[in-house]
Amino acid sequence: METIRTLQAYGYFFFVMFLVIILYSYIWHLYSSEKKGERDYEKYGNIALDDNITDSPIESFDTDEQNANKKEEQ
Repeated sequence: METIRTLQAYGYFFFVMFLVIILYSYIWHLYSSEKKGERDYEKYGNIALDDNITDSPIESFDTDEQNANKKEEQ
């Protein structure tokens, strides 16, 4: 019984460490993509405040250009 508890403790420790690594890598991804200028995550912070139907979208996507790019890639 003690062996099982020891294995559970090691499993718990490594699982928590795995989750911490995932969390810090996600934070690093957000930080680096904002520094590179790929996305501005501060705009997403106001998404709950700017919730009216007349508000402009955070990111605009032109579906015609996206469809044309997909056809060119194929």
